[in-house]
Amino acid sequence: MMKARGMGRPAQAIMLQQPKIVTTLQGYDAAQMRADVLAGITVAMVAIPLSLAIAIASGAPPGTGLVTAVVAGFLISALGGSRVQIGGPTGAFIVVVAGVVTAHGLDGLVAATFLAGVILVLAGLLRAGALMALVPGAVVEGFTIGIAAIIAGSQLKDLFGLHLAHDPADLLEKLPALWAARDTLNGPALVVGLFTIAMIVLLRWLAPRLPGLIVALALGSVLAALLPGVETLGDRFGALPSTLPAPQVPDLSRIGELLPSAFIIAFLAGIESLLSATVADRLIQGRHRANAELIAQGAANLGSALFGGLPATGAIARTATNVRAGGKTPVAGMIHAVVVLIVMMLAAPLAARLAMPALAGLLMITAWNMAEPRRWPSYWRNPWPERALLLVTLVLTVAVDLTVAIGTGVALGLVIRAWRHRPGHRAEPDSPGPEEAAPDVHL
Repeated sequence: MMKARGMGRPAQAIMLQQPKIVTTLQGYDAAQMRADVLAGITVAMVAIPLSLAIAIASGAPPGTGLVTAVVAGFLISALGGSRVQIGGPTGAFIVVVAGVVTAHGLDGLVAATFLAGVILVLAGLLRAGALMALVPGAVVEGFTIGIAAIIAGSQLKDLFGLHLAHDPADLLEKLPALWAARDTLNGPALVVGLFTIAMIVLLRWLAPRLPGLIVALALGSVLAALLPGVETLGDRFGALPSTLPAPQVPDLSRIGELLPSAFIIAFLAGIESLLSATVADRLIQGRHRANAELIAQGAANLGSALFGGLPATGAIARTATNVRAGGKTPVAGMIHAVVVLIVMMLAAPLAARLAMPALAGLLMITAWNMAEPRRWPSYWRNPWPERALLLVTLVLTVAVDLTVAIGTGVALGLVIRAWRHRPGHRAEPDSPGPEEAAPDVHL
């Protein structure tokens, strides 16, 4: 951001950390309020099924996804540096959250999320927002495609209604286990899952203004009720919570063992939130405040942890939905969180009837959209170091874990950048960073 004329460095730093709501509410009028209310309701209808599905895929109770959408979603909009950013649980965290839950339990995840919140607040206060742009675009693209592959693999069990004797968390171990269980395929479950996928795609094409995810899940679940042997969310998890839990400071006695997970959560939240904010800038011809956004992400993860929720960040698809629905200010995101809470309080019994194969179908669509196959030809046209960096990051994400993938990718990216800028070398253009590599946006 260019320095405003007559503004000193301390004042400029304060402005870069100031929430957007402070400036966007100046001159706020009834027309903007109407637009924000309608957009907030629309985004809530997208956020509710996604939050449930993401929590389940992460190995957490489904109610934690709704808690995260309410608490973190409100704080990200109220304190963030983007005019239209919508926050909550996202698909990118599924792999990380599932790994932390497996290794440290749900209590360990909540503590790691709290620590990640502290790290993000400090990063924003130290004005580290600009540093995120140094992460090579190829690394972001590589681990995003890898995460998408893992998410898709994790949903095959519910999509096909399979019964596994052992359900490995690792994708390369899971695929043979799924094949070994092929004789347990549940035909009605597969019909429900494929029907839901088809309805999501069809509604997006024919009626893009409808809350297609809710409608598709509802129709898929109605079909499941008419077919035998299709498992519902309530069958597996019981009743959903209808209120927010009482806030509670997490147990931080295992800080040493949880810090690596906390740093990965913080890094991923920072990258995804700034990428989402950059996409929003492109959609509204605006400009976000990176450091304010990091502080908001930190506050949101602290708040989510206090209520036993999941890690949260800016959500690209929900942010784009907010823009298309006419959201004007951060008030739209705050209303979206309130609407999720109201639905949670009034409709929890109905949500328990959602069919598991239908939720799996929703996440298969989410994984496809994350991977963005239509952009792969453009990746292949990049210089060979970027192609190699993307492939290395992707393979390590799937075959090892996200921590190793990101660490190796960033290190190799720095080596490539130094090699290109060595004395006497005619440097090719650097691969785009997260801001320039903003993906096309759709649900």
